[in-house]
Parts: sequence; structure tokens; C-alpha cells
Amino acid sequence: MPFKNLRLQKHIPGRKHFAVLLDPDNLNEASCLQLLSLSASHQVDFFFVGGSLITSQNQAEIIKLIKEHSNIPVILFPSSSLHIDAQADGILLLSLISGRNPEFLIGHHVISAPILKASQLEIYPTGYILVDSGRQTTASYMSGTTPLPYDKPAIAACTAMAGELLGLQYIYLDGGSGAKEPITAEMIAAVREAVDVPVIVGGGINTTHKAKTALDAGADVIVVGNHIEKNPGFLAEVSNLIASYNVALDVHR
Repeated sequence: MPFKNLRLQKHIPGRKHFAVLLDPDNLNEASCLQLLSLSASHQVDFFFVGGSLITSQNQAEIIKLIKEHSNIPVILFPSSSLHIDAQADGILLLSLISGRNPEFLIGHHVISAPILKASQLEIYPTGYILVDSGRQTTASYMSGTTPLPYDKPAIAACTAMAGELLGLQYIYLDGGSGAKEPITAEMIAAVREAVDVPVIVGGGINTTHKAKTALDAGADVIVVGNHIEKNPGFLAEVSNLIASYNVALDVHR
């Protein structure tokens, strides 16, 4: 699985990656096929599939559609054990280390463990850090947790460091779905400095300037979701931006 190649060393420039987050509640067959067509022309590294609250029965059909029409890895972005689907290639096993709700630190993981152990899914243990984005998001509401203050990079860095010391292999900084503001460059840089594991950044990235800011600050993977659903052409803009970084770094995508 390509996601396993994200073992980057601290401070050594490495390949940048682009993940498109697909919320099954916001897609139908036509809109999904449109995104897949764009992804065939403009490099996307991963599809993250899931959401904080899935109200439809659409997830399985969306994953099936992607697998039939694309070779891009499908990685589950689950909010609970109910959203595990063996059709996918892997799963971000998210531990919400920014909060203190035991269900999202370990509870759902206990329920999911036998299913995941028996599946063929690649497991990506991920420290999930919700950051205040200027408004309450579905993720913070559903998890019953308070996001980290957006202007406290030291708290984020120590939280990420604790996650890495606990053995988590990825750190995901997220402003949540519909984030008003993206994660600050200062916070991304502080987390990048604090850990050796790959740093994933999502939420509020709705312009190429914001995407560039995240990449320059040290994000290894940027995740774009809602804005691509509203403006599919943004997928090409971000893909081209990331390609320019990898060309400059002489890193093959």
C-alpha cells in the first residue's frame, strides 16, 4: 500500500501527498464518477471515505464505485465501528488524542478489533487532533470533546508527541468538516518539529494559498473534502500544486 511509504524522517524533505475526503452523505453516483474522472487526469494519492455522522446507506456503494473505476487506494476515515467496510484498502484507526472521551480514545477500537483483525484492511494507527476552526464542527459535537485552541501550537505539539510515544504512526491535525479557518502554519510547524511520524492536515483548505501554507509549514499529506464537492475543479488546482513540490524536491509521485 502506498500509504506505508509515508515513513518520513524528521526535517528531511520528502514527497508530498494529496488525499480527497469523500463524505458518503454528500455524494451520489454521478458526482462520484465526476470526481473519479478528474482524479484520473490529476494525481490523487488517496481517497479517505467517511465522516463524523453518516446518515445514509451510501458508503458501501461509493467504495464499490471507486474500486470499479479507479486504482487509487481507498482508506476508511471512520467515526465509529459501524463504518468499517472490508471493500476498502485500509483504515485510519483514529484515536482522538485531543479529547478526553474514552469512547474515541479506545472504546470503539475495542469493539472494532476482532473485525479488523479478521479483515484484510491495512491498519494505520493515527493520533487524531481536532483543532478549533472558528465554529463548532460535527466532529467535536459528536465526540463530545473540546478542540485544541487554534493559537496554542505548543499544546498541539505536546499532544502529538504523546501520541507518537504511545506508538501511533500518523498524526492528523483536523479543523473538522466545514472548518471556518484552516490549521495555522505555526501549529503545523510545531507539530512537524515535535514528531518523526507523517503529519496529515485537513479542514478549511479551500484555496491554493491555504494548501501551500500547510505544505510549506511541514504537512506531509493535505486533505481536502467539502470544497472539492462544491467546486470539483479545485481538485486539479491542489494536485498541480503538490506535483510542483514533488518536482522541485525531485521526488516521483
